[in-house]
Amino acid sequence: MIRAIPGDPILTILAEDYSPDAAQEYREKMGLNKPIAVQYLIWLKGIVTGDWGRSLLSRRPVLDEILRCLPVTLELLALALAILFSIPFGVISAVKPNSPRDYSLMTLSMLGISLPEFFLGALLLIVFALKLRWLPATSYAPLSKGLVQNLSHMILPALTLGLARMAMFTRLVRNSMLEVIRQDYIDTARAKGVSEWWVINKHALKNALIPTVTVIGLQIGYLIGGAIIVESLFSLPGIGSLGIDAILTRDYTMVQGFVIVSASGFLLANFAVDLAYLFLDPRIRVR
Repeated sequence: MIRAIPGDPILTILAEDYSPDAAQEYREKMGLNKPIAVQYLIWLKGIVTGDWGRSLLSRRPVLDEILRCLPVTLELLALALAILFSIPFGVISAVKPNSPRDYSLMTLSMLGISLPEFFLGALLLIVFALKLRWLPATSYAPLSKGLVQNLSHMILPALTLGLARMAMFTRLVRNSMLEVIRQDYIDTARAKGVSEWWVINKHALKNALIPTVTVIGLQIGYLIGGAIIVESLFSLPGIGSLGIDAILTRDYTMVQGFVIVSASGFLLANFAVDLAYLFLDPRIRVR
């Protein structure tokens, strides 16, 4: 699709050095003079052998560029997975429905779901970076500069990426828990004198998490997409920023590499969900 956009990316790549002869030489050097179908087959062969091609813009290997940016995105996603705190919040809310605690958590959840990432990120920047000056506004500090400095640069992006999902998962866990708690086997366990803690954590929670895990697996893919917005907003040199730059400059080989990484993220997330099902539902293990 990106190749169907009008215009010639060679104009952007060569910039002031552009000339018809230089453009033709560059196309031959990068293989852009071949038919698109032939270029695609060459690219597929390279993927199998570990050669992802070279960036049209930087002329460096695509795989090297991706591996350079990947740790930043993985760290951002790992910190954003603090959304797992939504599980205890959802349980707390479901144990005593319609209580002040429940209303408070559900109000905050609704607020978190309603705020788009770009607005939430800008709001956090204004409050914590510009007004209070507690945290740096943008840029990235690698771990080599110290763990504290690294985390100080990643807290706001991770909150921006994770809060909306955390709010959604809190509501989802609450609704699933309420449905499970009303089941007959929960009443039977309570009638046998089983402690409330055991009923909630051993009987109700596992069954309530099955639909939640399904949605979490899908949302991890959306986290990858959300990372594009967050990395651009906070000037993080991650995969998202790399992909945006590649699309804007029409760096075909880099865009293809970005798509592979994103698709792999979806596949790994679904695989992790399948493994989680084995733990949550013993019937699947028996089959």
